[in-house]
Amino acid sequence: MAATSRGVDVSAYQGVQDWAAHKSDGVVFGFAKASEGEHTHDTRFSTHINGIKKAGLVPGAYHFAWPNQPASVEAANYVSAVKSHAGKGFCHWLDLERYSDGRNYTGRSAAQIKAYVADWIAAVRKAFPGQRVGVYTSGDDLAKGHVPAGVTLWYPAYTWGTTAVSYAKAEAAPRPHPSGQAPLFWQFTSTPVDRSLCYLSATALRAWAAGTDSEDDMPQFVNLGLDKPYTINPGQDWDAIEFTKEWTDETGDHGTDGSVFVRGTARFTGTVSLCIEGAPEGAQIQVRQSEVDSKGTYVLDHPIAEVIATAGKTYATVPIANHLPAGHGMRIRVKTFQSTKVTVSAAVVKALVWKG
Repeated sequence: MAATSRGVDVSAYQGVQDWAAHKSDGVVFGFAKASEGEHTHDTRFSTHINGIKKAGLVPGAYHFAWPNQPASVEAANYVSAVKSHAGKGFCHWLDLERYSDGRNYTGRSAAQIKAYVADWIAAVRKAFPGQRVGVYTSGDDLAKGHVPAGVTLWYPAYTWGTTAVSYAKAEAAPRPHPSGQAPLFWQFTSTPVDRSLCYLSATALRAWAAGTDSEDDMPQFVNLGLDKPYTINPGQDWDAIEFTKEWTDETGDHGTDGSVFVRGTARFTGTVSLCIEGAPEGAQIQVRQSEVDSKGTYVLDHPIAEVIATAGKTYATVPIANHLPAGHGMRIRVKTFQSTKVTVSAAVVKALVWKG
């Protein structure tokens, strides 16, 4: 079971909380609504956040977004609400969710909502340098591309409906992956109060919130594949896999039907999984990572992984990990050794990428 931390979030709809009791239940973080729109401040924010801080929990605040209003004005409203409470270790969140009647999204395209989110985050980061800023948002918003790549996510999904759910049950459940992403926080119930998990231990969460963890940024996720099989002819030299199916490309480095799956400056780790048909049993198949420069010219080949064909289909999963300098891209290349055609019926790359 992955290390996790427990948390609670509140707004004016909740009364005064017994934060010491929450802490005794294992709660490590507490977030409170601070503001909404251009002018509104939550009437219980000060009471909530003071209680959270007094209990020694990781504190944070959130702003309910109206993307059809100016991001700069909304960010200024949030900053004014929290500036006397924020400091090192404080987490800031944009609550991006559509009202049921859509009044806060009216008249805005997906691209405009995404631009609003980026502008709000930039303004809050400028106001609170070195402090964490993320987005609380739904699977629908993620699927529609409302959140820029690389932003820390806090994701609400009530897997068990509106019934009360224990922390232990949520901790035993699989980590959600909406739209192929891995949120750092999961709000799993609103009964009897909003409760969440963070996929970091208590120690790691405090280090992350304080900006002193060893990994400053959350990795971005890349998941690519093939929309149809392709053939490698006998005697063909190293063949780069062209990834024609894109499930997730948070980095934006994969061009349409391109073979480059990540570009530098970046570090990455992951796997490439292959299914190959037509290779005689015992035949040799080689897989390697190859770097190209900004013009697509091969500049560096990395060590070869050996795969031996089996009877019928050959399945192989090859680990990949590397560091790319600025301007370089990485491809996966395959070479076979036989006198007949072979078919690559599936090729899937999954990678976590740290940019910069």
